[in-house]
Amino acid sequence: MKIIDLLSESSIELNARAGSKEDLIDRLVDLMDNSQVLVDKDLYKSDVLKREVSSTTGIGEGVAIPHAKSKGVKTPHLAAMTIKEGADFDSLDGELAHLFFMIAVPEKASDDHIVLLQRLSTMLMDADFRNALLGAKNTEEFLKIIEAKEIEKFPDDFEAKDSNSTYDILAITGCPTGIAHTFMAKEALENKAKDLGYTIKVETHGSTGIENALSKEEIDKAKGIIIASDVGVEKSRFNGKRLVETKVSDGINKPKDLINLIIDAKAPVYKSDKRIEIREEKAPSSLGQTIYKHLMNGVSHMLPFVVGGGILIAIAFLLDDYTIDPANFGSNTPIAAIFNKIGGAAFGFMLPILSGFIAMSIADRPGLTVGFVGGFLANEGGAGFLGALIAGFLSGLIIILLRKITKPLPKSMDGLKPILIFPLVGILTIGLIMLLLLNPPLAGLNLAITNFLNNMGSASKIVLGLLLGGMMAIDMGGPINKAAYIFGTASLAEGSSMIMAAVMAGGMVPPLALAISMIIFKNKYTDKERQTIPTNIIMGLSFITEGAIPFAAADPLRVIPASVVGSAISGMLSMIFSCALIAPHGGMWVIGVIDNPLFYILSILVGSIVGALLLGLVKKDANKIR
Repeated sequence: MKIIDLLSESSIELNARAGSKEDLIDRLVDLMDNSQVLVDKDLYKSDVLKREVSSTTGIGEGVAIPHAKSKGVKTPHLAAMTIKEGADFDSLDGELAHLFFMIAVPEKASDDHIVLLQRLSTMLMDADFRNALLGAKNTEEFLKIIEAKEIEKFPDDFEAKDSNSTYDILAITGCPTGIAHTFMAKEALENKAKDLGYTIKVETHGSTGIENALSKEEIDKAKGIIIASDVGVEKSRFNGKRLVETKVSDGINKPKDLINLIIDAKAPVYKSDKRIEIREEKAPSSLGQTIYKHLMNGVSHMLPFVVGGGILIAIAFLLDDYTIDPANFGSNTPIAAIFNKIGGAAFGFMLPILSGFIAMSIADRPGLTVGFVGGFLANEGGAGFLGALIAGFLSGLIIILLRKITKPLPKSMDGLKPILIFPLVGILTIGLIMLLLLNPPLAGLNLAITNFLNNMGSASKIVLGLLLGGMMAIDMGGPINKAAYIFGTASLAEGSSMIMAAVMAGGMVPPLALAISMIIFKNKYTDKERQTIPTNIIMGLSFITEGAIPFAAADPLRVIPASVVGSAISGMLSMIFSCALIAPHGGMWVIGVIDNPLFYILSILVGSIVGALLLGLVKKDANKIR
């Protein structure tokens, strides 16, 4: 925790006038408040005065360092003031004080104030340093003098971080799509750690793979690890370290709470020989959150196969000639057949991948093999998406059960478990369950659902379009959004492409509605917010609903309802116009393979305009928001 990082020009006053001790404290508290780090200014001042009652913080040599840990403080910070002629601060040596440094730290900030006191005292022992501060002509020079002295006294803290550096905290972030939430959580954790005066390194599990990977040395030296992820993370490397495991949205919305769990040593120590879910708070929905995490681990690994394969199949239809052989549409021409075969191969992995990685999330690597087989049999037996989903969870539970059953076996057989017992018994068990128990009824259910969707009346289509479109905007990438998307891809796998079109239309609206609203209602948004107009347009056109998250988080009571209404209207219109999409992703980039493309664009445009108008109606003027 560096002194220079906790001082800002707004919290420094040079050549101030003298006054009483309480007057000086008042002025220092005002300086501290200038940096917006106090949530309750009066409470903080009261705590500072209480500290002075116990013993004066006028340490002598012309220096006073009033300080307090307080509930009125949001993040650690410093304020500074110089008085050349000096002022009476009840100093221990009876001399006047010329240099004043005030320390503010949150009540739960461990011993941060002690660290800062020690650091300041070490630097202020140098008389030349004190005289240089008193002679500073402006706040910029004052800060440069402090930085130079701090580098001199604590050079290790200013060395550039490399792979061998130590960090106070390590973190991992990940979301099913690996696009938005992953990196929003990374940024939130990094920014909050910096505000609190701690160093952090964040490993991301994004769409391009693992980036900024944590090294063994970094793990060994860190105080603890935060996993804010909705996809499975290999945790055995964190054995013996304090570990907080939670959903990715907590990394975005509660970074301070997560960091404090590590710093205050309240997080439990992880033991790799026990597969447990570590959470500081056991909410009533913890079982649902656990199920959701396992499901999202499967979905995140499935998506590249679905998107890549689905778009290649869509291109095959785009390049084919329907009139040659309607029954063989998609493979009539040689070039279309090539695209269709490659896309079909990738698409064929969808259900085994889903099932396998759900099982792996539950039971680690031994679950992967059993889950793959279960998903394959679900696909072959007509049980479809629902069958693969169930197979994934059953496969994970089968491996957990096998671990318990084989626990009494001699240690000498431990090597045989993962390569012989688990795969052999696990594959046989899931195979019998799928072939004899699950495939027949689930195949019948899928057929009934497909027939129902294909024969659905106009009124039912309207309701379904409204529902699915609205779901895409309720939590913008969260469980409800993913539920709608999964339903769309599952329906696509069963041959119904209108639902996928409605889902994608609803998911494109929130960022587009915000962009249009910012263009029309300039007074409702700050200049900084309006700078995101091009970004929101691109994300909207690319089917990245998460682009609207920063606005929804800042103003949820207005942004979310307006987005939901706009998305619901787009989904409804898409169904009314019988728009169909055979690719599960791509935004406007797959417009060429959408049935009724002009009406599809109209559906999205109308929903986005409605959402934009509602935002303009309900949002306050930017200059009235404080």
